[in-house]
Formats: sequence, C-alpha cells, structure tokens
Amino acid sequence: MDVETTREESLFADALLIADRVAREAFLDHACDGDAGLRARIAKLLAAHAASDNFFGECIANFGAGTGNVQDPADLMDHVDGSESTGEKIGSLVGRYRLLRPLGEGGCGEVYLAEQEEPVRRRVALKVIKLGMATKNVIARFEVERQALALMDHPNIAKVLDAGATEQGRPYFVMELVGGVKITTFCDEHQLDARQRLDLFIQVCQAIQHAHQKGVIHRDIKPSNILVSVQDGVSMPKVIDFGIAKATASRLTDETTFTAAGQFVGTPAYMSPEQAELSGLDVDTRSDIYSLGVLLYELLTGRTPFDQKELVSSGLDEMRRKLREVDPQRPSTLLTSLDNAALTATARSRHIDPPKLIRSLKGDLDWIVMKTLEKDRRRRYETANALSLDIQRYLNNEPVNARPPSKIYRLQKLVMRNKAVYISVTLVAITLITGLVVSTHLFFQEREARFEAERARANEKQLRQEAEAREKVTQATVLLSHGEVAEADALLDPIPIALFSPSTEATSVFRTLGDWNMLQGKWKEAANRYAVLVQVNQVDKEDRTDAATADLLMAAPLLIEAGDLKGYDRIRRMALARLATTSNPAAAEQLIKTSLLMPADESLMKLMPPLAQVTAASIEFFDPKVNGDSYIAAWRAFALALLEYRRGHFLEAQDWLRKCSSFPDQSPSCVASVHLLRSMIGMQLGQVELAGAELKQGQEMVDARFRQKLDFGDNKTGKLQGWIMTPIFLSEAKKLCETLPASGVKSPR
Repeated sequence: MDVETTREESLFADALLIADRVAREAFLDHACDGDAGLRARIAKLLAAHAASDNFFGECIANFGAGTGNVQDPADLMDHVDGSESTGEKIGSLVGRYRLLRPLGEGGCGEVYLAEQEEPVRRRVALKVIKLGMATKNVIARFEVERQALALMDHPNIAKVLDAGATEQGRPYFVMELVGGVKITTFCDEHQLDARQRLDLFIQVCQAIQHAHQKGVIHRDIKPSNILVSVQDGVSMPKVIDFGIAKATASRLTDETTFTAAGQFVGTPAYMSPEQAELSGLDVDTRSDIYSLGVLLYELLTGRTPFDQKELVSSGLDEMRRKLREVDPQRPSTLLTSLDNAALTATARSRHIDPPKLIRSLKGDLDWIVMKTLEKDRRRRYETANALSLDIQRYLNNEPVNARPPSKIYRLQKLVMRNKAVYISVTLVAITLITGLVVSTHLFFQEREARFEAERARANEKQLRQEAEAREKVTQATVLLSHGEVAEADALLDPIPIALFSPSTEATSVFRTLGDWNMLQGKWKEAANRYAVLVQVNQVDKEDRTDAATADLLMAAPLLIEAGDLKGYDRIRRMALARLATTSNPAAAEQLIKTSLLMPADESLMKLMPPLAQVTAASIEFFDPKVNGDSYIAAWRAFALALLEYRRGHFLEAQDWLRKCSSFPDQSPSCVASVHLLRSMIGMQLGQVELAGAELKQGQEMVDARFRQKLDFGDNKTGKLQGWIMTPIFLSEAKKLCETLPASGVKSPR
C-alpha cells in the first residue's frame, strides 16, 4: 500500500470520529491543505459509508413493513441475519460473551450489552471495532483505549474485565456495565445544589488524578464521558471513554500511534488551548485540568465558557483563535448576562434563587474555575488532586489557593500586549526589581506554607483529642454497665469540656455521673458533669420538648453553688438561644426558672415574653380546686412570679405567688421556694415583719430537707430538681436582708 493510500485511509477514519458535520468539514479543509483530489476522494468515502448505514436501516424497516407488523427493534435485529455495523450477530458469542443488544457506537467502535456465563454470570459492556474500520490507525487508537483502561483501578473509572479479538481478527475489550446518565443531566434532574455538585466533581477529579498517576491523559473530558448512577443511595460518577487517551509516561501499546498535525482530538467546547494548536506536542496532564474546568463551569452555570455551536460555525481558524486567545467570562458574570427566563431555569435546577446563585459563585468559586481555564497552563492547577483539594477548602470555609491575579501578573499581560513600547522602557527596571520580586514572592510562599502547616497540625491535634474523648466516653459506658461508677468518673474527669461532642451515648454517661456525684455530696464535680451534659445533649437541634431543658434544672443551681457563675451564664444563654421559641409549657417554665436563678441582663430579659405567654396560657387549663397534677400549675405560677420579680414588678410577683399558693397538693420544694421569694418581695416593699417570717419558714424547710440523705424524691417529698434550687433563693434572700439594714430584718442563722 502506497503512502497516499495510507494517508487517505487515516484521514477517512479520523473524519468519522467527528460527529458534527460543520466541524468535520472544517477538519477536512485544514487537513487536506488545498488538495482538491484528496478532499473529493474522502468525501466520496464518507458518502458511501453513510449510504451503507441507510441501506441496512431500510432493510430493517422493509422487513417490518413486509410482515405487516410493527415489531420491537431488538426483534428486527434478530431477524436481519444478525448484521450490525460491526458484523457481529445478536445472540452470537464473542469469546465467552453472548451479545444481547447494542448500547451505542463511536467513531470506530460499537458497544454491546453482553452476558458472561462462566466462570461467573454477569452482564458486561463489550466494545469491538466496526466492520470496515480496521485501518492501522483505528486499530492503534482502539488498542490505546483498551490498554489505558486496563491500567486503571479506581472506583470512579470503568474497569476493564477482559480483552481479545473476534474470529475476524477485530480487537475487542470487555468492561463493567456502567449505568446512569451524564453528569450534567443527573445534576439537573435531581436539582442538586452547588455543594452536592461539587462533591460529585471532586470524585471525578480523583478519578482523573488516578489516570494521570498511571501515565494516561484522557483528552476528552466532557459530561457524556462521565456517567452518574445511584448505588445504595449514594451518587457514583464513572469516567468512561479513554479512546483518545495519550500516554504520558510510557507507550500504551506495541503499535506506535500518534496524533497527526492538523488533526482535532477532543470536543471543541471542552478543548484546552494547547489542544487547539493541533500540534499534539504540547499536551500534558494540565490539558485535562482545563477540560475539568469547563466541566465545573457547566455544572455551576449550565453552560460552557464557549458555546459549542458558535465555535464550530465560526470556522476552524476562528475556533482555534478563540480557544487560544479569548478569555471566557467568569461564571457569575455569565449568569448576570442571561435573560430572566434562562437565569430562573438555571437557578431552579440548582434548587436556589437566582440572586443567591449569582452571589454563591462570586469570589472563591469564580477564582477556582478561572484558574483551571488559564490560557497559560503554568498558571493552572498542577494536578487534578490540587484542584479537588481547593474545592474541598471552599466547602470547608477555608482559604483557597486560587488567588486573584497579582498586580505583577496584570503588568505582565499589559506588557505582552504592548511589547514594542514597553520592552525598551522597562528592561532596566525589570532587571533591577526581578530579584526583589522573586525573593518577596518566595518569602510569602514559604510563610503561607508554614502557616498552613501550623493550622494543619492544630486541626490534627484537635481531631485526635476529640477522637480520644469519644473513645473515653465509650470506655466509661462499659464501666457503668458493670457498676464501676467511680472508675468511669475518674476516667472522664481530666478531659476539657470543649472536647466532648453531642451524642446520645455521652448524654447518658454524663447524666449518670452528674447524679452520682450529687448524691455523694460532691457539688463541684456534679456541676462539672451537668455542664458537659447540657453541651452534649443537643443531638436534635430542633428539639422543643421539656426533655431538652430538664437537665438545666440540675446543672444551673449546681454551677452557682460551685461558684462557677461564668459557666452558669454560658449554659443559660446557650439554652435560650436554642429553645427560646419553644411552644411546650413545661420547657418554657423550666427555661424561665433556670435562666432567672440569678439576675439577668437586658438581652436575656428580652427573650422572656414568649416563654411567659406559653407558661401563662397553660395555667388556664388547671382548676385550683382539683388535685392531681395541680402541683405542675403551682410551679408554673412560681416561674411567672420569679420573672416579674426580676423585672422589678413586685406587686405582680405577689399576685402570681397567691395564684401559686391557691393550687392544692403542692410540692414541698415549691412551697419553700414561695416562702423565700415572698421574703425577697417583702423586703423590697418594706414589709419587714412579713419578710422575716417568710424567710424563717423557708430556711427551716430547706435545712430540714438537706439534713436528710440526698435522693431524687417524689412529688410528695419534692423532687430533687426543685429542692436543688432552694439554697440559691435562700442565699439571695439572706444577702438582701443584709443589704437593707433599715428594714430591721435579721438574717436567720
């Protein structure tokens, strides 16, 4: 075969790889380079190829019409003598794989759904060179794809399972059956937001990084080559079609294959500037970084930086110029240029409002995308892994490495556009400042690296300590299950409160240890355990029940008794910030009592009215003449009396205390609290004798209760949650007596 025939076959095979008619014409105009005869012969071959496809299509259609029945396409294939574009029959065996039906075809190969029957039974995808396409160049390209995929071992890359040749000698290979749809379609159909799309994109970057580490460049990254399916409820992207991959570290096959000068390899809209050069000599892994950037651009905006149709219709030379020289718009800028209908549709598919979509792209995401789309590949991310790490930093609200172009860089661009003017003027100045610029840049780079390392070490230490704290909680759970309470308490005592994370297990452990320490009379230790308990009992942040505030009834007074007023103020503010909107009357009552055990500032008092309304409304349903749960109403009336006292409304507070006392079957701890609060009100109003009598009765009840053995009690004796607050009220009443010497009231001893 002469050289001219070989060139003609090669150009014909390459032209078939270009599906778009206009792009194919542009390719042939450039590749034939004015050779009209060669151009005409290739056009004739392409027409004959198209006619052969039409011939088989008409045969299938006529077969159905002749029978008078409209048949399933798969049935027609079985009857037309099994003839397909590859010459393989449906139902026949290729190696040990039975062909079931075609899945699709590319420029030189066709993919079948096939079934392997031994040694395991499974369905696979089998790709084989098309009949009539077995030129030396096409076979070499097909072998490249087979060897490229065989190198891969990554969950996000389609695995090669087997390879061989048909009886006619056409190469084939077998890979896992990849379901799903292209990544952009999947994201839009499921209305994934930016974070979910970026999570998928990170997996794609990791797959491409794996390919690069194996020495393979994909060179045709685009949505249709990344399929996404849902496996066990998790979205799983798969990178496919390494058919035009280029080896970077070693050759992939024994057959030498190369990209001829002037030949397009890839898809124009996703093609890097160096691919548009058509030389093939300056393409490395950073070309895939550019294509990943185009894909990221499309995932975020729904459009590519350069429209595919406009690129192709502009002609080959103009298309190459745009890709090499024209900077695309930032993603956020592109969105602002859309009309309202297009912008609304784009935002809806991302489950966000249009203004929020634009704001979410401005800043870090704009810079990350534009860094991948740099014309100068040296300014892109060095690796796919570096790109995925920067996106992860964005998702973690950390500083990203994609910085805005520096002033030095903008100056360089200006100089490049005006070389003749600036070279002669600035040559001496550039020589003088280059050393300073380089050393300064290296200094900041080194300092940034040092700071980054220090932050990483601090984060690693924090995570390690939190993990150790969780492990100690689990060990304490085991000790408690064996009744070894003291050992569990000693195990957790040295660990700082900030290291404990909210969890059901930690909540149970610290409630047990808090109760145990309190019953042992270890007030400070009990206060510490309950403070941790309030922090870790936040697993459900939407919880509005009284269970969310019950622990505060123990934690708040214990912290005050232990002298930790800052700790007390911290947990009451934390509880109010989380639960101040509760509609549960029991929770509202407990929040009022625990938040106002000590005087509160204006910011806390502003949160009280909604809680007071819920509590007051619940009392209307209780009849003072009926026993039963009336002790609950009494406590709620007391909480409202305490609130009015903290507001300085002493007469209103007295009214609520009378309401409280009107309910029968009151808890003794509630009665004692009423005496002490009434004493404080009396002293504020100058009712000296009343204040002294109430203080005496309250103190006698408190002293009598705490002379007994501590237990949790019941509604008759008064639960410990109620009694534990009374020393706080007693202490405040006695101090108030001492600060009002004119009243003549003496503090009981």
